[in-house]
Amino acid sequence: MTASAPIPAAPDDVEVVTFGCRLNAYESEAIRARAEADGLADAVVFNTCAVTNEAVRQARQAIRKARRERPGARLIVTGCAAQIDPQAFAAMPEVDLVLGNAEKAAPGALADTSARVRVNDIMSVRETAGHLVDGLKDRARAYVEVQNGCDHRCTFCIIPYGRGNSRSAAAGEIVEQVRRLTAEGYREVVLTGVDITSWGLDLPGQPTLGQLVSRILKLVPTLPRLRLSSIDAAEIDPDLMRCLAEEPRLMPYLHLSLQAGDDLILKRMKRRHLRADALKLVESVRAVRPDTAFGADLIAGFPTESEAAFENTLKLVEEAGLSFLHVFPYSARPGTPAARMPPVKGPVIKDRARRLRQAGDAALQRHLERQVGRVLNGLVEREGFARADDFTEIVFTGEAPQGEIVAMRVTGVDGTRVTAELA
Repeated sequence: MTASAPIPAAPDDVEVVTFGCRLNAYESEAIRARAEADGLADAVVFNTCAVTNEAVRQARQAIRKARRERPGARLIVTGCAAQIDPQAFAAMPEVDLVLGNAEKAAPGALADTSARVRVNDIMSVRETAGHLVDGLKDRARAYVEVQNGCDHRCTFCIIPYGRGNSRSAAAGEIVEQVRRLTAEGYREVVLTGVDITSWGLDLPGQPTLGQLVSRILKLVPTLPRLRLSSIDAAEIDPDLMRCLAEEPRLMPYLHLSLQAGDDLILKRMKRRHLRADALKLVESVRAVRPDTAFGADLIAGFPTESEAAFENTLKLVEEAGLSFLHVFPYSARPGTPAARMPPVKGPVIKDRARRLRQAGDAALQRHLERQVGRVLNGLVEREGFARADDFTEIVFTGEAPQGEIVAMRVTGVDGTRVTAELA
């Protein structure tokens, strides 16, 4: 987890430094807009992450650095780490204000000096913030928050205590947001959230994520590409499977929150799927959409993980045909059940993470080599660089406008990317 950008020295600037997930980056856009609306000046806002101890350590380090570089600036800390442990940040002499996740984009909150700590009970929040901004935009795609929070309590995860329970944005708001972004020229929209497959469970009639996807594609026919962020393998609904089979504008890439490939470890994690479920899901999706590529989050060194259990996770990479891995060395988060379980030794965790990353590197190479000779549709992100429907990175020769989708013939493999020429 690294900060989004270096802190500028301009005395009147408001800089938002983002740690962690794409959802945090999305919400940082809302914070920037709110800071401008409230007339905030000469301030640094740290939108923190609590997934690992390292993410929290980096945030604290960045706060201390900011105070040295901008001694007169107002330093504001918010995000998941601030929500979960506000007093730890309030105890830092460098910090002027600590805001909870529910307060960070509220009108006037960033400029309010009446209290140094304003963090309310996140579990009492019932509304999502999906309507706050028109989507996090990079130069080629836009992101729309459809959901926030999580109702599940995996034993390793602290995030529900930072985000609260699951709350869904209304389908009509989401469709309108996608329509506006498409009208602005964005060729790809990514649906994001903490647990997007739980979208709709708190709405009248309990609509499904698949129904939302179908509605977006039907009501915004001018949107060329719709993509999903990380999803839970336990919650792919029949409507979403149908969309994968029938809707070419829904991108053939799924990033799965798998975490492990051993049944005992999955049970101790309190995950809702087993190893066989993950393999069946991949097989079912490929049966209806053979060109689908899969990524996965995997944890190395979860408490009680034996070598045999780790080997099961290692084998899953090849058996499931995964292409893109996010590997996390287990990091105990105080207050979670897993933190009280018998730990795996640090050097073992580090070694297993290394081996898992090696397996991921090999899997990516296999995926890239299969692309050679194919024609891929690449969304041009910047000069000479694009991303295919299945998330493959493409380095190409020739000229193509940024933000456009262009056919490219793959000529080879260059490290973690393929090389291509315009078809």
